[in-house]
Amino acid sequence: MKRIKLIEVKSEIGAGTRGAGMGVDAIKIASLDFGSSFFNRHETVEVPNENKLLFEPCTHDFAKRINAVYSLSERLADQVAKFSREAGTFPVVLAGDHTSAIGVASGIRMAHPEKKLGIVWIDAHADLHTPYTSPSGNMHGMPIAALLNEDNKELQINRPAKETIDYWEKIKNLGGICPKIHYEDIVFVSLRDFERQEEYLLKKHGIRNITVDELRNRGVERISEMILTAFEAYDLIYISFDVDCMDPEISKGTGTPVPGGLTEKEAGNLILHLLKSKKVCCFEIVEINPTLDKENLMAENAFEILLKATNQLVNDF
Repeated sequence: MKRIKLIEVKSEIGAGTRGAGMGVDAIKIASLDFGSSFFNRHETVEVPNENKLLFEPCTHDFAKRINAVYSLSERLADQVAKFSREAGTFPVVLAGDHTSAIGVASGIRMAHPEKKLGIVWIDAHADLHTPYTSPSGNMHGMPIAALLNEDNKELQINRPAKETIDYWEKIKNLGGICPKIHYEDIVFVSLRDFERQEEYLLKKHGIRNITVDELRNRGVERISEMILTAFEAYDLIYISFDVDCMDPEISKGTGTPVPGGLTEKEAGNLILHLLKSKKVCCFEIVEINPTLDKENLMAENAFEILLKATNQLVNDF
């Protein structure tokens, strides 16, 4: 039996829209509305955030608050590594903006540097920007690039300051492992919104992207089998679930909604099928923004997925 341990990251310093830092508490409110004792059943650790810096001037134009992202990523990586080293423990990360993935993947690699890690990135966005290419400077659009040690200077549009570049190098080298993953170690699901700089990398490296149409045509069970087959030679699999992979018709409670996404049932069933693999070592939910929602609907959808996922982990392992 797996022992679930929750890691809360109430951070939104990497996002451009305020409110994602309240996403974890929105999930807790959803659990209360469902009459669930979920948060009493599992040990929970909260990683201190850097949201206080949101009230101060932003000093890094092309990688906003990158100094704070680095500090947070260090703390999160240490916590994930600690839980990952504990026999029988399965870390579940509940986070605000998606920069959390830098710390999560770094922590897994720190705990298991000799093992091969694959990532299932369930997200409307590729998050392949860098300080050299980002049109917004929001760092929740950069975690995959950071893990890949990617700069994409071929399509550079920005000239980051030296201090920004120094922090970017620190983030890429977090935990003393760089890169954390390679392009063939990623499978995107529901990706449908990206800029030309990201499209260039997707095509150049032939990254696998399972579209919403493909998932519906082939079926969730077959798609999950395809993903797990792609990671057959891997030791570990990390699932990162950004709620904007789902269609905004379900709920607009996320900072960067994109039409044409998955339904709550499709996303939940895919995660349940993937979690049947004993290689899955961490599950993460990010980018719930209750300030953009009505009646906490996105958090309720996310909590239902979380509850089913953790129940399966406890019962199947």
